[in-house]
Amino acid sequence: MSELYDLIGADYWNYRRPDPRIARAIDAALGVAGTIVNVGAGSGSYEPRERSVIAVEPSGEMIRQRAAGSAPVVQASALDLPFRARAFDAALAVLTIHHWPDRGRGLRELARVARARVVILTWDPDFSGFWLVDDYFPEIWAIDRPIFPSLEAFREVFDRVSVRSVPIPHDCVDGFLCAYWRRPDAYLDAGVRSAISTFSKIGDVGAGLARLRRDLEDGTWARRHAALRARTEMDFGYRLVIAKTDEG
Repeated sequence: MSELYDLIGADYWNYRRPDPRIARAIDAALGVAGTIVNVGAGSGSYEPRERSVIAVEPSGEMIRQRAAGSAPVVQASALDLPFRARAFDAALAVLTIHHWPDRGRGLRELARVARARVVILTWDPDFSGFWLVDDYFPEIWAIDRPIFPSLEAFREVFDRVSVRSVPIPHDCVDGFLCAYWRRPDAYLDAGVRSAISTFSKIGDVGAGLARLRRDLEDGTWARRHAALRARTEMDFGYRLVIAKTDEG
């Protein structure tokens, strides 16, 4: 993961800012936890400012983009957290677990250092039905589905697991893959794509971009997806997994 974000992360913060609605959902999932370790923290999105947070991030490039006043950060791997057992009330991992080379080991590390709960924002690989992938970049499913753990995989590590859907607002300011579902022109922007890790794995995106540009120019996209204009939020498979540990 660190090598990937050292490569693609140079302009990450310009496109991946925390969305306040998603932030509220994460904050609610953390409950009353006062001390939190944010694993795979990146540039610091979704770190609760009113709680005591320690960030863990392997990429030097992402650490350099952390704003002044951000939580203290340790450069380390999710697979080997440099903390004693039950050192924090909660462990947090936001859209990062799919980058871990050994997801089971990383989940067990989260469980080890969290006294009360583990909160993970992830994507359900059983989800289907996003126009960008279905119509223009079908290879994205082939890339993403194998690297995101199934919801059942979390229950193999944690005894008590609940799952909450995280709907994506039409004006989401955090530019992950599905954030621009009602703003199709955004995907033509190379900067937008550079902040979405899957696009760095596709290779040649030219054919898909050409089809999207043509469909936007001749009105095909607008006709095909007219119903989206009436929606203010949509479910695209993003999930908050909340696991209670010994004291949760």
